[in-house]
Amino acid sequence: MEKDSVKLHIDTISLSFGGIRALQDIHFKVHRGEILAVIGPNGAGKTSLINSINGFYRPQQGAICFEGQDISHLPPYKRAQLGISRTFQNIALYTNMTALDNLMAARHIHMKANLLTGALFWGPARAEEVRHRRVVEEIIDFLEMESIRKTIVGNLSYGLRKRVELGRALALEPTLLLLDEPMAGMNVEEKEDMARFILDIHERQGMTILLIEHDMGLVMDISHRVVALDFGQKIAEGTPDEIKHDERVVKAYLGQEV
Repeated sequence: MEKDSVKLHIDTISLSFGGIRALQDIHFKVHRGEILAVIGPNGAGKTSLINSINGFYRPQQGAICFEGQDISHLPPYKRAQLGISRTFQNIALYTNMTALDNLMAARHIHMKANLLTGALFWGPARAEEVRHRRVVEEIIDFLEMESIRKTIVGNLSYGLRKRVELGRALALEPTLLLLDEPMAGMNVEEKEDMARFILDIHERQGMTILLIEHDMGLVMDISHRVVALDFGQKIAEGTPDEIKHDERVVKAYLGQEV
């Protein structure tokens, strides 16, 4: 791959919490426009990795480069402004707000109106509100959330809340989407819907996606490449077919030699 094709470069990062080494010399590249899955057993370091990419954690060693820029020391909101957005393993929404309001809240990093014009809601502030509302309404239509747009999020089913969270991530208008177990806890029908949305996001927008997921069938179906972790270390990297037959990956999941 040419250098220009690299969207995200994880350059030998290590992360420790006291005596616990969550990540050890992790290195790989995410290429522009691909879906890369990160897999591994519980405790492998997957969420620590995604938290490091979006700035919640700061690795003690190595570097994280996005679009050729070292973002290792940038706070999460700066990384969001650059185009990195994420969902969470445990849903993190404003449960007392509507689905629509949750998506609108994500637009704050794009808002330019100052306090005075925003308070008076006239001129540029009104025009800006209309633009942001248009973006949000397009996402609601895309994710088929019209029937729940005015529903309080806390009253929604788990699967629909996951969909709202995906919508909120898209409302940031990212160029790199980090999905932390987007289908955890879903039934079969909900998983099928979410997989369809992820593929549509990738195909329609050319979105670069880094996906953490335990459903190996899904990973093999939709990913271009896979990185496997175990005990905070990278044990394999390759195409889904290569990973599926990798002895180290099979051992990590099954706990036995093959």
